Parts: sequence; structure tokens; C-alpha cells
Amino acid sequence: MASWFDIQRLQPFRPRLLDALPGYSRKRFFADLGAGITVGIVALPLAMAFAIGSGVKPEAGLFTAIIAGFLISALGGSHVQIGGPAGAFIVIVYGIVERYGLANLLIATSMAGVLLFLMGLLKLGALVRYIPISIVIGFTNGIAVLIALSQVKDLLGLQIDKLPADFFTQIAVLGQHLDSFNLQALLIGMACLATVVLWPKSYTMPTAPMGAVAKLRRLAAHVPGTLVALVGATVATVVWQLPVETIGSRFGGIPQTLPAFALPEFSWATVKQLVIPTITIALLGAIESLLCARVADNLAELPRHDPNQELMAQGIANFITPLFGGIPATGTIARTVTNLRAGGTSPVAGIVHAITLLVVVLAAAPLALHVPLAALAGILLFVAWNMGEWHEFRRLPRFALTYRIILVGTFVMTVVFDLTVAVEVGLILACVFFIWRMGQMFQVRDHRPDELPPGVQAFELFGSLFFGAVGQIEDLPARVQPGTRAVVLEMHRLISVDTSGLDALKQLHRALQRRAVALVLANVNEQPLSLIQRSGFEALLGAENIVPNMAAALGAEDPLADPSAV
Repeated sequence: MASWFDIQRLQPFRPRLLDALPGYSRKRFFADLGAGITVGIVALPLAMAFAIGSGVKPEAGLFTAIIAGFLISALGGSHVQIGGPAGAFIVIVYGIVERYGLANLLIATSMAGVLLFLMGLLKLGALVRYIPISIVIGFTNGIAVLIALSQVKDLLGLQIDKLPADFFTQIAVLGQHLDSFNLQALLIGMACLATVVLWPKSYTMPTAPMGAVAKLRRLAAHVPGTLVALVGATVATVVWQLPVETIGSRFGGIPQTLPAFALPEFSWATVKQLVIPTITIALLGAIESLLCARVADNLAELPRHDPNQELMAQGIANFITPLFGGIPATGTIARTVTNLRAGGTSPVAGIVHAITLLVVVLAAAPLALHVPLAALAGILLFVAWNMGEWHEFRRLPRFALTYRIILVGTFVMTVVFDLTVAVEVGLILACVFFIWRMGQMFQVRDHRPDELPPGVQAFELFGSLFFGAVGQIEDLPARVQPGTRAVVLEMHRLISVDTSGLDALKQLHRALQRRAVALVLANVNEQPLSLIQRSGFEALLGAENIVPNMAAALGAEDPLADPSAV
């Protein structure tokens, strides 16, 4: 006897690294080594910026990039995905820290890790793809706006002890402290932003033979613009003794040690309060990681990622990283694309990226003391701009009203409320509009009367007869003309029927019976016929009243001639 729980239906745990290592060559290793070091350098300023933007210490971002980055690459389902702290989490993490505290953020992240692992184990990775693109664009653009707003404080050098998480309150607090504006901080931030924007990008460099200037640009492009901006701003701050806030003045620097293991305080009373933050972290982590993996699949000629294995790796990483003081992690598009452009071919590149960050932290942590926070704010403004798909707002008039309502609604809800509410409302709107559209696609048309014998009326059904379309079947008795002795439903173009649609057919049959009118179903497709038979409606209607085509229906003397026999 089969058990309701079949372990064979679970996703087998097999990291993509195991598939990449057989036949792994020396050439591929050096390609992965170079790509890993490049991505590690790119990740260094971003990890600190994401942590500070999230309201935690910079080392939390670095430890997340090291630990989660290693685990996601070693255990994940993609050849080239790079994991770590992501810009999309900044607003979420900041709000959780403000409302629940840092310790509860760590608990929520670990619980989200468990949830992510179970999603992968139960093969739910494909379900993330069911989230409409309008919702994804809406909340991504909303998060980008909130990230940019959260950086105004450090960009302008405003003296604000704690910036609230609420959108309108943030604007009010920023406005109240404009008198503490710091011109030097603004100049540093804008200079860093300009550097990151204008610095040549390696993935835009041509590969054909070129002149000396072009070769110099291509060589410079291999140095990340974010690192150039960070180093330049730090040197300028030290040399000119600029009066701006730095990592050292706010956080006291970054510890030059390995992260320490520590269990956060855990209680069921606390867990009950963290259900929504846990779901938010898990949902966003799943969406971001699988979207990133799909982008990588389209850019690389490598085996496509395994979404369920990727979710399991994300789950393990998010469960373990908070035990060392880390924050939520997911796949990161910018670093993954950098890995691809730098020549990464296997998860080894992601592992090297994590080791590179570890070496930098152990060797050069004291140098971070003088990094101005305005420089990180400028870098995050660039991240926010790149994150948003702003062109979609310009293209909105080209799309249907339902698409526009979902996208704009999700965007506004993300900015004004939070991501969880936005996704919930967006999904509800998407479901309602989908039901409405499908209901509109179902049609009941009159069959050509000149082809019918006297006393017979026929209707053709088109589409899917489900709970959102039963109204047209319920209205059908009113369309039956006096003197009709039989109604034929031609169902060749009816692709499916659900239980609500079946109930509507039963109600139609009862209504016609009371008027001594027979109901005949012609040309019934496989799925509707199966449901009709399994539900017992065939026995109620009479098997002789379910015929293979219209010719048989019009030639069926008994049911049409004697309705009382039905």
C-alpha cells in the first residue's frame, strides 16, 4: 500500500559542484581562480555597504558574503551563481531590526533558511516562477526607491541617530535634519557615484584587436569601479582630514578575526512574532536567487540550474550564517554576471570568491576604519538605480490595464507598506484578474438554427467552464425558447470543467427537467467526460444522452422525442 508520504518524491541532495568536478582541468581551475578573485574584490565594498544600509555593522555583511557565499557555491544547483548579502534585502532587514531587534533578525533568518530548504526538498522551486512578472518588477522597483531614500542620510551627512523604517516618517525626519547638511559628504558621495557610473565595465569591453587607449581602458575595466571609488574616497578623507563620518567613527572598525559562533536566544513566544519576517525573508530569498540563476542560464552555455537544489543550498546558508552574526543571503545578479564575464565556469569560482574575502578581512580590516559612509551611500545609489527596471514605467501604456494595476499597485504597496503586503496584494489582484480574464474567455454561442430540427436548440461551449464562468451556464435556461423539447450542448471546444462548472451543468439539467426538456452533451473532451463519469452525473443524465458528435445528437430519437425518459 502506497504511503501518503513517499520519500522518493523528495528532491535528492546533489550539489552542482559534484557534476562540475569530473574532468575538471587545470585550465578551468585558473579561469575560476581569476574569476573568483575578481568577484571577491567586487563583493568587498558591496558587502559592507549592504550591511550598513541594513542597519547592522559592516562585518555582518562581510561574514555573510564569506560564509553564505561559500555554502551557496559549494552546495547550490548552479555552476556560476554567487551568493551573499543583496541590495534587495536592505529595506527588509532594516525594518526587521527596527521593529524586532538584531537578535530576532538572526532567528528569523535561520527559520527562513529552514523554510527555504523544505521548499527545495519538496520540489517547490518551480512555484516561484508562478509569481507574475508584473509583481516582481513592482516590488523590485519599490525596493530600489526605498534603498535610495535610506542613503540620503549618509549622502548628505545628516546628523540623525536612528532613521525610522516607515517611508513617510523617513521623509519627515530627513526634512527636519536638513540643517545638519555636510557639503563634504555630498561631494564624496557624488564623486563615488560618478566614478562607479563612468568607470569602464569589463563586460562591455570589445575583444577584437584595438589601439593603445582601448587596451588601457580594457585593462582598467578589470578593476571594479566600486573598489576604485572606495579607495579614492578613503584616501581623500585621510589626506585632507575631511570632517565626514566613517566606518571607524560609527562602528569602531571591523574586527580582524574569524566570525565567532553564537546561538541567539530562542523561545517559542518569540518565534510566533517572527512568522511574517520569516516568510518575507524566505520568499524574497527564493525569488531573488532563482531569478538570478535564470539570468545566468541565459548568459552562459552551461547546464541549466536546478532550482530545488539551489533552494536547499540557500536554506542551509541562511540557517548557518546567522549563527556567526550574518544577515540574510541570496543569489546576487551583479556578482554572478561579473563571475561569468570574468571567466567563471564552475562553483569553484564562488568558493574562491569567499576565500578571497576572508583573506582580505584577516589582512586588511584596519584599513576600513577611514572608509567614509558617504562613499558607500554613493555606491548604494548606483546599486538602487541598476536594480530598478525603470523603463517598465515608460512601457506601461502598451500593456493591458490589469498589468498596469498590478505593477503600480505592488510598487506603491512596497514603498508605503512593506514587501510582504505588496506581494500578498499583488498576488490577490493577479488571481482576481486572471479569474476575470478566464471567465471572459468562456463563451456560450447559439448553434446555427438552420441545421437543427424543430424543437431542438443547441449551444456551443468555448473555453474552460470553471467557478469564474458558471454565470453563463446559470443564465442558459432563460435562453431556451418555448416549445423546445431538447437542448444540445456541443462541447468540442470546451477544454476543461471544474467541480463548480459540473454543478452548474447539474443545475441546468434540473431546470430543464422541470420544463420537460432533455439535455444532451455532444463531443465531450477527455477531461470533462472523466469528471462527468466519476461524479455520477453520467448516470443521472443517462449515458445515451452523452454522444460523440452533433450528428449523433440530432439523430438520437429516444432522448429527443421523449424527454420524460431522461
